[in-house]
Amino acid sequence: MIKHEMLRHFVALAETGSLVAAADKVGRSPSAISMSVKHLQDSLGAPLFASDRKAQLSALGIFVLEQAKAELAHFSAMERAITRFAATGGGLIRVAAVPSVAGAVMPAAIKAFVALFPDVQIDLRDMESGAVVQGLQNGAFDIGIATAPAAILREGRQPLCKDPYGIMCAADHPLAALIGPVGWEVLRDHVVIANPLASTLGETAARSMQATLTAHNTLSLLALVQSGVGVTVSPRMVTQLAWAPVAFLGLKDQSAYRQIDIMLPPKSTPSVATTAFIACLHTALPASEDAFP
Repeated sequence: MIKHEMLRHFVALAETGSLVAAADKVGRSPSAISMSVKHLQDSLGAPLFASDRKAQLSALGIFVLEQAKAELAHFSAMERAITRFAATGGGLIRVAAVPSVAGAVMPAAIKAFVALFPDVQIDLRDMESGAVVQGLQNGAFDIGIATAPAAILREGRQPLCKDPYGIMCAADHPLAALIGPVGWEVLRDHVVIANPLASTLGETAARSMQATLTAHNTLSLLALVQSGVGVTVSPRMVTQLAWAPVAFLGLKDQSAYRQIDIMLPPKSTPSVATTAFIACLHTALPASEDAFP
């Protein structure tokens, strides 16, 4: 039977041409190298060297050397992969986050994570909170960052930040001249763009945000606001995605905020890499956000 150790010792001897040098290379004694190579030759039933001086390989020895080096390289790669898996718990982390977190927090978090785990792949998707929760429940994601009722996905859930709502408008809009915090009444006599992000606010806010225009995704909402079509009520973090100047007015209503949580799939045990990624999320949170410790 050919053993892995036999191949390793034979390669060392074939490459060095000396029992002493081969022994130093693999950390064994010369007699152990000699015995191991003899067992390999006995298993094959033919000599590996053209002479007893071990200076020249036989035809079989040349073939065995080529095959042994390939096998040892494969084994080394397998060993690294197993070690990496043991350290990280896997080579892929699937992340789903609401667009504002994906744009404002993820770049710094991923940059920090990649420095720690360069071999772990990250699959990032941005979507609204309901889709994030559904994906977690279906096992499609390893980490979800969203706003959801407290009774959902309670196991392993941890708060990331509180993101206050406010009034967002173009930098040259009349409301931009106000100094916050402001009340809901300032929305009167202005075109208000409704959006799903603000749908969970109270009745007072709903009455103030009566609108005939609705933008269902963050990109469209920002485009409409920046172009001066109207104003909207949105979480503060959304303003960090704007590619043109916008103003954000804080609200007097202290209850107007969304809590963004980090959630895991049901009955899941986070890997070392997943835990490290979550730590990077907390560290990457912009200083302007109300982070949880």
